[in-house]
Amino acid sequence: MASLESLNWNGKKSDSVDLNLKVAKDSSAGDLIHRAVLRQLANRRQGTASTLTRSEVRGGGRKPYKQKGTGRARQGSIRTPLRPGGGIIFGPKPRSYNLDMNRKERRLALRTALMSRISDIKTVTDFGSTLKVPKTKEVIEGLTRLGVDKTKKVLIILDNPTIEIKKSINNISNIKLILANQLNVFDILNANQIVIGNSAIEKIQEVYGS
Repeated sequence: MASLESLNWNGKKSDSVDLNLKVAKDSSAGDLIHRAVLRQLANRRQGTASTLTRSEVRGGGRKPYKQKGTGRARQGSIRTPLRPGGGIIFGPKPRSYNLDMNRKERRLALRTALMSRISDIKTVTDFGSTLKVPKTKEVIEGLTRLGVDKTKKVLIILDNPTIEIKKSINNISNIKLILANQLNVFDILNANQIVIGNSAIEKIQEVYGS
């Protein structure tokens, strides 16, 4: 269990919140997280690359020239892989890159990844509470008050963000917002700093708790 000091939107100390998630053993944590990241990145691949074999290339139904007497190597089709414009030997075809990982392992990997980033997590009681209209500048100033480096990759985890918060964050390329019930291992590990709303902490423990 980890106890996190919570700040309000003005950057002042508010209270503390506990994050208690079951994690993998040290001996297996590295392999588990590696497989989870590998699976996530592999499942992003579309696998739509496709080339034509000699049987699929248009044309080539007629023998290009007679078998003998030309002094050239015999050819049966202009669509042979040996000629420009011909078919491709062992080229890529549509396929699935999806990797399997059972639900129990995925949940354990996610909890382990999140708990490994405890030192980089900042919790906020009322993230973006002053936003009445979408305003990117206010979000950046708020993160600065929380001690977050706006030039680094920042992951913001909220339970139920308002439309004003979503629109304000969308304009910032190095800041990503995700919902507390849609966490993934890659984003957690890829961020330099993580900001979590207090209500999101409760949601995380409700959804991903063992």
